[in-house]
Amino acid sequence: MFSTAVVGMRVGLRSAAGVSRMQIATPAMARSRLSALARRASPMLTRSVQVQSMPPAGESVILNTQRLKRPSSPHFTIYQPQLTWVASIFHRVTGVGLSLALYAFAIGYLASPVIGIPLDSASVVEFVHGLPEWFKLTTKAIFAYPFVFHSLNGVRHLVWDSGYFLTVKGAYSTGYTVLGLTALLGTAVLFI
Repeated sequence: MFSTAVVGMRVGLRSAAGVSRMQIATPAMARSRLSALARRASPMLTRSVQVQSMPPAGESVILNTQRLKRPSSPHFTIYQPQLTWVASIFHRVTGVGLSLALYAFAIGYLASPVIGIPLDSASVVEFVHGLPEWFKLTTKAIFAYPFVFHSLNGVRHLVWDSGYFLTVKGAYSTGYTVLGLTALLGTAVLFI
């Protein structure tokens, strides 16, 4: 390790600390005088930092509080909605919704003999036959459009995985194609 005398900093440290060249100052003395001069010159340079020890549970509370204050991504308040991320959000929502409906019906179908609720095929067909037409079309639309959109958007993702349409123009053209085909095929499924 170099000494300040070898490097030639002793004179600079003495003069920076306000020590005349005739006085002998060690580097530690020069640093303390320099920091004292800096404190007098600008009180903003010195800040008191308080350190406190806390248990790990307290640290996780502070971390979770900071996480709640972070913006969501994409930041909805500053970004204009893009077709790519809106389609991605709806793809996930339709997938979760359709899965929940399928699991609920399957569990109900399996549990119906135990519970005593008639949910066999014949009773379901009889129940649906007695419903008004507007209710049947509304319920069918609730399932048809998300199913068609999720299926077509899944194919779009498979095409992307193959390496095609990965440009911005390609992403938008396939996105609008999926939306158009969803409207057409969803309506076709609705009236079948």
